[in-house]
Amino acid sequence: MRETYHIEVLGPEEDGAPGGVQQRMTVRTDTPDGAAERARRLFARARVPQRSGPAAEAVRVLDGAGTEVFRMSRYDEG
Repeated sequence: MRETYHIEVLGPEEDGAPGGVQQRMTVRTDTPDGAAERARRLFARARVPQRSGPAAEAVRVLDGAGTEVFRMSRYDEG
């Protein structure tokens, strides 16, 4: 059964201002792994040097109830 997941690309943390959502996308997929794979691809595109604005710091996937089911930051990349 397909479920709705929300992917959020988060911006950098700054003094006095926590990182905000730079980009938000909703996907429907059968598994949380499918949403996590889509989030990884979106995060990679958000971190390319050609992109204007600050580079993305993290990406997270929320299920339909708002529970975080996946998170990856720039520090997790190998």
